[in-house]
Amino acid sequence: MSEAAQQVQRESMEYDVVIVGGGPAGMATAIRLKQLADEKGQDMSICLLEKSAEVGAHILSGAVIEPRALNELIPNWEELGAPLKTAVKRDELHMFKENGSTKYPGFMIPPSMHNKGNYIVSLSNVVRWLGEQAEALGIEIYPGFAGAEVVFNDDGSVKGVATPNNGVDAEGNHKAHFEPGMELHAKYTVFAEGCRGQLGKELISKFELDKDADVQHYGIGFKELWEIDPAQHEAGKVIHGSGWPLSEGTTGGAFLYHLDDNLVTLGLIIDLNYSNPHVSPFDEFQRMKHHPEFAKVLEGGKRLGYGARALTKGGWNALVKMSMPGALLIGCDAGTLNFAKIKGTHTAMKSGMIAAETLFAHLSGGGEAGQTLSQFDEAFRNSWAGKELKASRKFGPAMHKFGMYMGGVFNYIDQVFFRGHLPFNIRDNHPDHSQMKKASDCKKIEYPKPDGKLSFDKPSSVFLSNTYHEEDIFCHLTLKDKTIPIEVNLKDYDAPEQRYCPAGVYEIVGQDEGKPALQINGQNCIHCKTCDIKDPKQNIVWIAPEGGGGPSYSNM
Repeated sequence: MSEAAQQVQRESMEYDVVIVGGGPAGMATAIRLKQLADEKGQDMSICLLEKSAEVGAHILSGAVIEPRALNELIPNWEELGAPLKTAVKRDELHMFKENGSTKYPGFMIPPSMHNKGNYIVSLSNVVRWLGEQAEALGIEIYPGFAGAEVVFNDDGSVKGVATPNNGVDAEGNHKAHFEPGMELHAKYTVFAEGCRGQLGKELISKFELDKDADVQHYGIGFKELWEIDPAQHEAGKVIHGSGWPLSEGTTGGAFLYHLDDNLVTLGLIIDLNYSNPHVSPFDEFQRMKHHPEFAKVLEGGKRLGYGARALTKGGWNALVKMSMPGALLIGCDAGTLNFAKIKGTHTAMKSGMIAAETLFAHLSGGGEAGQTLSQFDEAFRNSWAGKELKASRKFGPAMHKFGMYMGGVFNYIDQVFFRGHLPFNIRDNHPDHSQMKKASDCKKIEYPKPDGKLSFDKPSSVFLSNTYHEEDIFCHLTLKDKTIPIEVNLKDYDAPEQRYCPAGVYEIVGQDEGKPALQINGQNCIHCKTCDIKDPKQNIVWIAPEGGGGPSYSNM
């Protein structure tokens, strides 16, 4: 960004606690903290920043949620109208082949995959409801304001965050309506940005929070919302599966969930440690829908929504230290998702609740600002959420090391017979981006053209995500070295950013004239963070755009 855009005078506001991110973890922190303050009759100023234009608009998940944390946080959630309406009635687990599938009998489904007592939900709607509960308690929520920069005290502790400058053009110059960002200072700042948070990534590096953790691993998850023929609908039915269309060397899993009102959500999660640069996760997902198990449900239906989001899946082994001077790192920002369950909402919320309890005990007891609250790490790891993650710690590494089939067998034995307590661990310390092979060493993949009935192209899909960014703004997708996309990525890997991006952001232009260049269509970005994760040279850096930009998910 230009010097003119950086040298601005910013106003500041003071709070006891600032929370960055309005997802399940951030909302749980705010609500629990205010509950404790109200119970003790203490004043506590709490501010929550959310980068989407409205609370819930950037939230994307399958989602089957386990209500354990919600039961603890808001025991009367049902009478308060929480949007948990569709209880899971039955589970199916499949191994997909191109023209059929093998359905596992119930006794062969690992305990972590059973969903009795869980609910099929729109997580974006659940988070909107949590936002309403938080506001009713008097918590200040600022949608449309991202945390773009960490502000530090002179002693190096976290002082707070700054929001982005608004009204900066593509060259980094101030436009006529330029507004400087604002600094929000706090005794403690809680970072709950979700997977691959921009500020979380910076803090992990600065404070070496991952010094004793394994390398984090990621997946990219796709989701669509469909309205289907009532004859094909069965409210409460949950299907999970693996296998086709993913080829050897690419692992992941599919899902199909039946909500109420003839609605289904379906999707595909692909592990981002795949090695073939010709893989297009978006096209794998579109191809998946032509499998008979999905096609029979979707035939004659209408696609209502589309989205994609990266997710952390390293679990216990990759869980970073979550406390640092003046701040806590929670939820998927730290890596609390339980990939063995394909669920992270309940563990993210629990991490936020424990963060709130830790902060309240410290501040109400006269504790100083800017300290490292290491007791939070211990409390989370000793909680039911931490114990759950520890019991699943071998799940992901086993899939990576042994592959889909043998890894599945290993995990079945570990989860069913030993309840996750086999007396040894398995580790995978190979970063996902480093697994990509040269394009010349891999088989090229020819994907079928979308038929416009079950499968679709990227532009029409991004349209359904309601993505919007202001025109002529500073691009939030930045390059450390502008030569790498052509001299390395195109030359060695056939420009994989064109394929791993689920929104058509990255495009190689000018090849026909012999002058190839990378064109970044930042206005298409749905904030999935996959480019920040999978770029083979870690050259792409995602930063927060002007507030309110990005997707606007509805009922997703």
